[in-house]
Amino acid sequence: MTPSARRAGQGLPPGAVPWLHDLGRFVARWLYRPAFRVRVRGLDRVPRTGPVVLVANHSSMIEPQLIFGMLPRRSVFLVKDEMFTGAAGWGLRRIGQVPVNRGAPDRTALTTVTEVLADGGLVGVFPEGTRGTGDVDQAQQGAAWLVRVSGAVVLPVAVRGTLRPPGSRRRVRPVVDVVVGEPFTPTVGKGRAGLAQGTEQLRNTLAALVRAVDDERARRDREV
Repeated sequence: MTPSARRAGQGLPPGAVPWLHDLGRFVARWLYRPAFRVRVRGLDRVPRTGPVVLVANHSSMIEPQLIFGMLPRRSVFLVKDEMFTGAAGWGLRRIGQVPVNRGAPDRTALTTVTEVLADGGLVGVFPEGTRGTGDVDQAQQGAAWLVRVSGAVVLPVAVRGTLRPPGSRRRVRPVVDVVVGEPFTPTVGKGRAGLAQGTEQLRNTLAALVRAVDDERARRDREV
C-alpha cells in the first residue's frame, strides 16, 4: 500500500476513495430499510481500531451490503470477481472492495487485504465461499490464513432472515437479524494441519452464533 493510500485511506486498499467509501456505507445502511425490518445487535463488540477479520454466513446477496452499512468503521470485503465489470466494478473498487477469484487461491486478493490488515483495517470474509443455507456447514481456509499472517482478531457476524424459506409466500417487510458475536483469536498453527484446525475453530464459532440467532428467532415466533 502506498504512503498516500495509508494517509488518506485509513485501512482501505489502493485506488479507494475514502469519501466515496463513507457515502457507500451510508447508502448501504438505509438501502434495505423499506424492504426489511432490520434488527442489529452487538455493535458495541466491534473493535474500533486494529486489524480485524470479520467472518459472516452467506445465504443471499443482501448480507454483504447490510454488514457493510451497519459497521461503525470502514471495512474492506472480498467480493467475487464477476461483480467487477462496468460501472459496478468501478464503484466497488472506489469504495475499497477487493475482487477475488473463488475458483482457486487468489494471491493478489490475499496480498491486498493482508496489507489492509497491516494498516489496521477491517477485512470481511464469507468463509462458506458462496451463497447457500448460511448454516456454515463448511468453510474455506482464507480467513484463518489471514489471521495467521496478520495476527488479527476474528469478529463473527450472523445474518438471518434475508432468505425466503422454500415454499413460502411473498413476505412483507420480513425481520432480518444482524448479530455481532464476541471477538476471538483462533489458534492457527503452522502448516496445513494448523490451518485446518484454525479454520474449523473459526467455522464452529460462527456456526454456533448462527444457531443461537435461529433459536432466538424461533422463540420470538412462538411468542407472537
